[in-house]
Amino acid sequence: MDLSNPTRHIAVYQRRRAALLAQMQAAGGGIAVIETAPELHRNADSEFPYRFDSNFYYLTGFSEPGAALVLIAGDGSRTAPQSILFCREKNEEREIWDGYRHGPVAARELFGFTAAHDIESFETKLKELMANQPTVWALMGAGLDGRIAKGIELLRERSRNGQLAPTSLRDLAPLLGEMRLIKDAHELAIMREAGRISAAAHVRAMRACKPGLREYHLEAELLYEFRRQGAESPAYTSIVGTGANSCILHYRAGNTEIRNGDVVLIDAGCELHGYASDITRTFPANGKFTGEQKAIYELVLAAQEASIAAVRSGRRFSDYHEASVRTLTDGLIQLKLLEGSVDGAIESLAYRRFYMHGAGHWLGLDVHDAGEYMDVNAPYNSEAPEAKRRARRLLAPGMVVTVEPGLYIRPAKDVPEGFWNIGVRIEDDIVVTETGHENLTRGVPVTVAEIEALMRS
Repeated sequence: MDLSNPTRHIAVYQRRRAALLAQMQAAGGGIAVIETAPELHRNADSEFPYRFDSNFYYLTGFSEPGAALVLIAGDGSRTAPQSILFCREKNEEREIWDGYRHGPVAARELFGFTAAHDIESFETKLKELMANQPTVWALMGAGLDGRIAKGIELLRERSRNGQLAPTSLRDLAPLLGEMRLIKDAHELAIMREAGRISAAAHVRAMRACKPGLREYHLEAELLYEFRRQGAESPAYTSIVGTGANSCILHYRAGNTEIRNGDVVLIDAGCELHGYASDITRTFPANGKFTGEQKAIYELVLAAQEASIAAVRSGRRFSDYHEASVRTLTDGLIQLKLLEGSVDGAIESLAYRRFYMHGAGHWLGLDVHDAGEYMDVNAPYNSEAPEAKRRARRLLAPGMVVTVEPGLYIRPAKDVPEGFWNIGVRIEDDIVVTETGHENLTRGVPVTVAEIEALMRS
């Protein structure tokens, strides 16, 4: 199956638009406006590499800049739903410099829109399309687009002449978040391939690692493998941290030398056809774990295994984080890095000295993907701590989560020196299925024996 060409999967995007239009119609109708991301200036006459808006792409499959989508719900009887694309006109001179443009005519035919127009006419036509619509739907998180607000205001001025302005604004983000949360077969096929490529990149970096190299050398191995296998880019800035840097959660690969006896933590994944992969592995720089490194690593691996076991349909999103907390806390007490009982150390949050983040997040078109973590239908308890005022939502087939417990042991007087500067995180991408789960990223070794064997090779 060719996953790289959206025009071969028009029906996928048409189904998504139809599903969103049906929800809008059920909520009283109206018009939705979704613009793609703008091109961003970098410096002088250079631009950042372009990346489309995820919500726009999810509904269109259209990856060019300078585009917008308008959806009109219709009334269910007299007027049919419409999906209208605005994009750049064909321009042979600009295509010589910037590359191919579909133009409105080809875009309408290839991507299955009701109509398509030049983006230069967007502001004018938007005012016409909004006239007599009861509601404007837009993505409100980044603020209302100025052209939408201007169009509504102008319509209000004209309302005395028989053109009615929309009377309400509604946020599209909750509807799109719920849709994007459940991945369809097309999305999962891409994410499996992204996971395979990213796993191969981690294997390459492990094999290349040796004392004397620098963090950026391993980052280069990752980037090479991503592009060699057809991924467009990293899904996020790759983390490659050695020694003390392995204990910095959002560290960027720098020029620190990889030293004998250090651990190396790599958190990296590619983006393939818009979809992210997200893998973390930790390994010894010289290919052999010390006793303390092995103890911490195997504790984190046990926590990850307990967490993955809790990723099942019908379980709550919070369950797998709680499984990692309990396993890690128990292990830290056994290693004498924490004192007291497991329940006491969890209740007092003592474990957060070494494990200060959640066990995972949604994954998809964005690394931290769209969708609510709370169950909006659950009772709201205003007396509870803020994080627990509403229950976490139930997992369902088609959701994709990362599972990434970790421990980060920094130098301290009450920590034995053998544990200093050991940062370990192990992360895989997990799909919730009807019968359990599927791990998309186990193409890279994860046990101590597997990692040491790979690095010997």
